[in-house]
Amino acid sequence: QVQLVESGGGLVQAGGSLRLSCAASGSIFTINTMGWYRQTPEKQRDLVAVISGGGTTNYADSVKGRFTISRDNAKNTVYLQMNSLKPEDTAVYYCNAFSRGFNFWGQGTQVTVSS
Repeated sequence: QVQLVESGGGLVQAGGSLRLSCAASGSIFTINTMGWYRQTPEKQRDLVAVISGGGTTNYADSVKGRFTISRDNAKNTVYLQMNSLKPEDTAVYYCNAFSRGFNFWGQGTQVTVSS
């Protein structure tokens, strides 16, 4: 089992920045990729960014050049640095860990970008 706890969401004006953090605990040595997804009431949960244990990253086209995912294996923490935020980035952001064929999710953190 893997437990994930997110932090760092909030309200920011368009053009601003936020950094999300996700701390993993439990069977952390079984984790392959970690990532961030987001969801609004109107849409399904979509990929934002993922990072492998070796540091390979992948981003949704809508956030490329604005968001950066990073991973501190010593702290068992993954980060999402979000710059140049837009109102359309408003969503609940969920941390994800993929381990032994299973997806584990955090509780979600709200990000609201005002215009």
